[in-house]
Amino acid sequence: MLLQGKKNKDKIIELAKEGNVIREPEDITKEPYVFEFLGVPENKPILEKDLERKLIRHIEDFLLELGKGFMFLGSQQRVTINNTHYFVDMVFYNKILKSYVLIELKTKKLQIADGGQMNTYLNYYKTEVNDENDNPPIGIIICAEKDEIAAEYILGGLSNKVFASRYTYILPKEEQLIHQIEEIIINED
Repeated sequence: MLLQGKKNKDKIIELAKEGNVIREPEDITKEPYVFEFLGVPENKPILEKDLERKLIRHIEDFLLELGKGFMFLGSQQRVTINNTHYFVDMVFYNKILKSYVLIELKTKKLQIADGGQMNTYLNYYKTEVNDENDNPPIGIIICAEKDEIAAEYILGGLSNKVFASRYTYILPKEEQLIHQIEEIIINED
């Protein structure tokens, strides 16, 4: 059980006192993101553009789901490379980390091309958009499915901070939440 043992109790008490502390780009990602506020049935297929529209329509709820320090800058932000236009689904700025946070929405399983796409956007932002006071941009690919092993190969070795997280339309069951929390605590040891 999660609360068994003094070590786990100490971590829970520390989290309760400090709250969610953001020090590193990893601290702003979640697994999974819960889009329950959209009212979409769990197994209903949805297009990426429709998911994006719904998130923008519910931007206040989405900002709460993202966490501390996020400011929404826009959707479909144009990136022009050698006279070819590409578009980042959603762009945020995290004032705590002093970083642009680029989000790509994928309504399918994480693919190899998704990592390259996000890495390209991050390189562009690092070179063309960042000010001297900004930290390197962060990329988050929010996808319907993610295979952990494939994600390691797709995102591993990139010089940019790119993360992939799943999304769901409903809160996980209590047993799943307890299991996820236990895994996090075990992996932090």
